[in-house]
Amino acid sequence: MMKARLVAATVLIGLAVTGASAQTPTTRIVSAATSFLSKLDDNQRQRVQFAFNDEEQRKRWSNLPVSMVPRAGLSMKDLTPPQHAALMALLTATLSPRGVEKVQQIMEGDELLNAGQGGRGGGPGGRGGRGPGGGGLMFGKDLYFVSILGTPSVKDPWMLQFGGHHLALNITIDGERGILTPTLTGAQPSLYTLNGKTYRPLGAESDKGLALLNALDENQRKQAILGFRLADLVLGPGQDGKTIQPEGLKASAMNEKQRAMLLDIVSEWAGILHESAAATRMAQIKGEINDTWFAWSGPVTAAPSGNIASYYRIQGPHLVIEYAPQTMGGDASLHVHTMYRDPTNDYGRKPAAK
Repeated sequence: MMKARLVAATVLIGLAVTGASAQTPTTRIVSAATSFLSKLDDNQRQRVQFAFNDEEQRKRWSNLPVSMVPRAGLSMKDLTPPQHAALMALLTATLSPRGVEKVQQIMEGDELLNAGQGGRGGGPGGRGGRGPGGGGLMFGKDLYFVSILGTPSVKDPWMLQFGGHHLALNITIDGERGILTPTLTGAQPSLYTLNGKTYRPLGAESDKGLALLNALDENQRKQAILGFRLADLVLGPGQDGKTIQPEGLKASAMNEKQRAMLLDIVSEWAGILHESAAATRMAQIKGEINDTWFAWSGPVTAAPSGNIASYYRIQGPHLVIEYAPQTMGGDASLHVHTMYRDPTNDYGRKPAAK
């Protein structure tokens, strides 16, 4: 009898393990999204869910604070602790560990900005993170919003949005495909100390960009470095559907090591999404690497363990990445905007059009 029970228990455990291992990234994401929605009341669900083809909601993102550019959906401050935990579980299922860490560090920096520790007395709102003229709050972890466009499904397309000041994740899930575009990651302060530990949310993006520039020979550098200064994103918020001409050094003029370094920079953005989707995206970009360009604008050095104060761009047939320190006032290395797009497929429209 005891032996029979042990056999039965072993079978059940085996089935459970098999079921867990059979889960795909999409089933995990859909399960987490469904769980999050189930924990909301009717009013909250109405506020967080939009039609999949709601173009206004798709474009309701910005690098600016929510008091300047209002978001829709549910804010973090609207959520109870169990709801907050369910949202974090959804982000964890959708993003890579590196992506989750980056999001958390951006939000922690915004919390410091809210406390007036962002470099220049808390940024445009002054100390305490309040808006011009003492208006509503501009910064802090409470002011990040989540919205879902469509119904979470393992086969039909739907979209997850999460963001606020210096963060906008637009993620379309279409079957086993995950499309992360357009996505804005920024940071102010982009270097800070919390509980005795130093953080640089976009530190790898800074370091790897400068490392590639330093790996170029004199002739390559002359091609890569632009003869003019760029102060901010060219294809940032509100620039959907626009294109720009490639500039700088073409990767076909790089050696294999330099091209590998270029791909490694791209992975800092593509790798925000879960591993399967990131691998698919990186394979696409690797296949087009010889038609990809690298351009640099600004100083060619940075302080040790600090961030660059220079703009750079990576552009390919299905890719535009921009790293843009904010040069208007203060230390540009402490306030950074970055943009990651596939201008041919923003908001995952192509895969979703079946």
